[in-house]
Amino acid sequence: MDPSVSFWNRSAARYARRPIADQDAYQRKIALTQEYFRPDMDVLEFGCGTGSTALIHAPRVKSYLATDASLQMIDIARERVAKQPTNNLQLAVATLEDLSGRQLEFDAVLGLNVLHLLTNPENTVLQVHSLLKPGGVFISNTACLQDTCSVLKPVAHAARMLRLAPYVNFLSRRDLDAFLERAGFRIEYRWTPETSKSVYFLIATKPA
Repeated sequence: MDPSVSFWNRSAARYARRPIADQDAYQRKIALTQEYFRPDMDVLEFGCGTGSTALIHAPRVKSYLATDASLQMIDIARERVAKQPTNNLQLAVATLEDLSGRQLEFDAVLGLNVLHLLTNPENTVLQVHSLLKPGGVFISNTACLQDTCSVLKPVAHAARMLRLAPYVNFLSRRDLDAFLERAGFRIEYRWTPETSKSVYFLIATKPA
């Protein structure tokens, strides 16, 4: 098993108990995302964690598939859905590679707090582009640590070797912009909250 997946399996219960660090910024991102939703949309969220955001968004669209590579994360998400049933929300243990046969199927794809945890985020952006229908929207929220905390690279590496942290990719905002543009996306909206300069929230569309 991938060491990062093992980390998230071990950390799932603790992650589920952790409060949202910036509730105002979170609510703003929810609202901005839902401006792009329509009742007839098929939506994919990859790296959904314990499903909190999926439960908020799913009632706004026709279908919502929330996936995560961690079985323990999805198990907690299923417990949450059982307490708050949402008929159009499907949960699955899966990566984007597992969905490679579903090109042009989704109207929106969400990748929230996940791109900086991947070894090849540019390839992930290309995969997202292939999964979206023409005119579809990709919404991401990423920690761009290269812009604010690059000196922590050795610390992050040591923590990973000690199994105290997952793999972290030190991306910059410029990196993400370039990944999206090379994949063929048009960036519609950029936002970095004043309270967290490492966070980069992006909304991009695939031309129709």
